[in-house]
Amino acid sequence: MSHPLFDNHRVLLEQAQTAIARRTHWTPYPENPRAYGETALDEGLRAFEAYRGAQFYLDQPGVQGRGGEEKSPYGLPLDVSYPYCGPDALIAAAHSAMLPWVRAGIEARVGVCLEILARLNAGSAEMAHALMHTTGQSLGMAFLTGGPQAQARGLEALAWAHDQMTRIPAQAEWQRSVGQRLEKRFMVAPQGIALVIGSATQPTWNAYPAVFANLATGNPVIIKPHPTAILPLAITVATARQTLKEQGFDPNLIALLVGAPDGPAVRDIALRPEVRLIDYAGAPDFGRWLLDNARQARLFVETGGVNCVLVDSTYDYGALLKNLVLSLCLDAGQLRATPRVVFVAREGVQTPEGLVSDEQFGRDLAFALGKFLDDPARAVEVLGAIQSPATVARIQATRDLAEVAADILRDSEAMPHPQWPNARVHTPLLIRAEASQQSLYMEERFGPIAVVVSAANSAESLALAEATMREKGALNFLVHATRPHVQQLAEDAALRAGVALSFNLTGATLINQPAGFADFHASGANPAATCGMIDAAYVANRFYFAQVQRHCLPPSSIDWLVDT
Repeated sequence: MSHPLFDNHRVLLEQAQTAIARRTHWTPYPENPRAYGETALDEGLRAFEAYRGAQFYLDQPGVQGRGGEEKSPYGLPLDVSYPYCGPDALIAAAHSAMLPWVRAGIEARVGVCLEILARLNAGSAEMAHALMHTTGQSLGMAFLTGGPQAQARGLEALAWAHDQMTRIPAQAEWQRSVGQRLEKRFMVAPQGIALVIGSATQPTWNAYPAVFANLATGNPVIIKPHPTAILPLAITVATARQTLKEQGFDPNLIALLVGAPDGPAVRDIALRPEVRLIDYAGAPDFGRWLLDNARQARLFVETGGVNCVLVDSTYDYGALLKNLVLSLCLDAGQLRATPRVVFVAREGVQTPEGLVSDEQFGRDLAFALGKFLDDPARAVEVLGAIQSPATVARIQATRDLAEVAADILRDSEAMPHPQWPNARVHTPLLIRAEASQQSLYMEERFGPIAVVVSAANSAESLALAEATMREKGALNFLVHATRPHVQQLAEDAALRAGVALSFNLTGATLINQPAGFADFHASGANPAATCGMIDAAYVANRFYFAQVQRHCLPPSSIDWLVDT
């Protein structure tokens, strides 16, 4: 049965389904703030300011108190208070809400989800400020990745979900003979309650695919935000609950669970038998705990890994360095897709100007990094602020290690922010190590930390990169090579390691900015993630087809059965 909201947004959904099939560039939501009005960012700031020092209202069941631990990485006091609701109450309410939502049908669920996305998109400027002051992203980065691009990922999940749910007819007639005729009905049925555990650095970008894939397939969602990045997901939940309520559905189909980062609240609820789906993007330790313990649920876990770069040869040496610098600086390395290790052969890098030694490459990369950082006003818009003090401590620990066992090509420094004097801004730490020093580079050091590794030749670089990515996991592999045989060997290594491969990126096309509707983020083929995002399996594993059949016998057959 059709639904008015589905009809309202049908064209957008059809465009999204075309996009996931073609894998070409398509942007469903405007990525320029001015498209939302000339004063959109100012209005968004006023909306954000209204949250500060106030109680965030959510009409959820089981309220046991209030809390919140958010502190802006830019030094701005937030003091937002959120309701703390007991897991038992949220689970019971989700169960009660589920069946009417399922029976409403595919088009009703998808239509409501499309409307939620439309309302979130309209509030992108407000969300940008909320993301900036919880994640540390610059305002421009927060608007882009946490607003339109995050919403696009939610739409992409809806496109896949609708595609997979409608591949089977709602009803069919099965007949083998005159006396064997069955009427069959098929309905998409949910797995159960879904738990979405939020990220500290990309809360909306990581959560939206899971939230909308779950809701569209009939699964109620409980969102557990990271305690330092609650506001963006609280705004999301409030928007979704209001939309559901207006459409006559139980708003408890989605709820916010506020608690400690990985304390009893999230660990206890993750093991509840009612929780059948868990989505998590974050630190590897907790990801491994989920995989080891939450065996009652289907897990969609992304923990990142050691993304590698191999530099063999290039058409444009200067453009290579600039592109790599931007990738290392983007969001201060606080993206799971950020390159962590750069392999360079001692035989040197082939460039149009001649051979560049591995040592010279390290010096050139450090110089290019310094040149970019010489303009603080420009640099802070790319770096943003460090989200967690733990990342600053990690920089110091790596520096201490490098002073003993490696070379520091460029040290990390605190950088003053021209607008926010108390902002926690740090430049990247760039060190150099030998291939034999695997403890220095075969480990993800989350944050603005990168290692240049000298190997004997490109063959050894490829072997080390593949071993690192297969053992530690990786999302992507960047290779600079003009020689065809090196490209072929790199492609073979990427296939074996299960990583996305990019060749010779220059300009503003960065390795750590996957494109919605074109790129598959993660593969599920190495320890970086348990699934691909977003593909058919990402949504199809969240539901099953319930079947009801009725035996229809002709009158003569019924008489015969009675006589017998």
